[in-house]
Amino acid sequence: MSDIRDDLEKTVDRICEAHCLKEVFMSSEEGTWPQALWQALQEVGLPQACLSEEQGGSGLSYADALFVLRRSAFHGAPVPLAETFLAGRLLSAAGLSVPEGVLSVSVAHTKDHLQLQGDGEKTRLSGPAHRVPWGLSCDHLVLVAQRDGVPCVVRVERQALATVAHTSVKNLAGEPRIDFNFQNTPCAAVAPLAQANERLLCEGALMRSVQMAGALQRALAYSLQYANDRVQFGRPIGKFQAVQHMLAVLAGHVAASAAAVDAAIEASEDGHSDFAVAVAKSRAGEAAGKGAEIAHQVHGAMGFTREHNLHHLTRRLWSWRDEFGNETHWQTRIGEMALKQGANMLWPFLTRL
Repeated sequence: MSDIRDDLEKTVDRICEAHCLKEVFMSSEEGTWPQALWQALQEVGLPQACLSEEQGGSGLSYADALFVLRRSAFHGAPVPLAETFLAGRLLSAAGLSVPEGVLSVSVAHTKDHLQLQGDGEKTRLSGPAHRVPWGLSCDHLVLVAQRDGVPCVVRVERQALATVAHTSVKNLAGEPRIDFNFQNTPCAAVAPLAQANERLLCEGALMRSVQMAGALQRALAYSLQYANDRVQFGRPIGKFQAVQHMLAVLAGHVAASAAAVDAAIEASEDGHSDFAVAVAKSRAGEAAGKGAEIAHQVHGAMGFTREHNLHHLTRRLWSWRDEFGNETHWQTRIGEMALKQGANMLWPFLTRL
């Protein structure tokens, strides 16, 4: 690990160990914004980690910024750090300034049909946006809408969001997801961006993959610790071959998903790689399902209780695997990409990462 990542890991660990407490998770699920946690992250500039120094960021590489995201997911931090990263990158790519504060972004839902009318300060947004993460907690919401068939990046401020008809729901982790129905809603900033929808989907999928890799790593750590601590029939359950086998399978899923995510990050350093992201999201999603199952098997009934921290991770894993395209979506895209290559190029295509 580089010195930079070592420092980043220590910083994220310090903040999360102080603020990702059981009572914070509980109150967050009840609708209380974890202000102390976000403020601690803000004080060291981590929400701006994906931005260049000219845009107010810290000048970290893309890979180092996503390392911060992975480590925050390792702790299950109940804040929209990934959404803030993604919103900032979309605004920057469209040539728009990135405002301070909490940002969120739409999740490229197939039922979203957002349209723009008017120009300049009279630009208005209409249409539905489904399951927007932290939609009522953010200071600025970034979406992709169409104007005469041209995709545009749109920023809507909190004041305007407060007047929009909406339905509040939660994901499995208890995090807020908002269904908005925009009707002539004023926009704070608008700019065209070619293939904005595809960029939103691919970068969002990569960030969810990074988060799943981080949460899986912690689930494995919890499982190993519990297997060594829990004594049954006079010895730790980790000494039993059946449990050792389960832990080995879990470790395999963690390693495979981390490798796929690392390859996707490297391939996306200068722009997202559809194939690498598709592999990472589908592999991390599969690992999330099977890994969470194994982790709970190792913990037995204890892992399902609210007293144990495991469920804070596994419920996020189950939620993240479905956002920005599930395994079926991305595996289908891999198949379509492979078919386009033809028989002679199939093997070079599959092994190009």
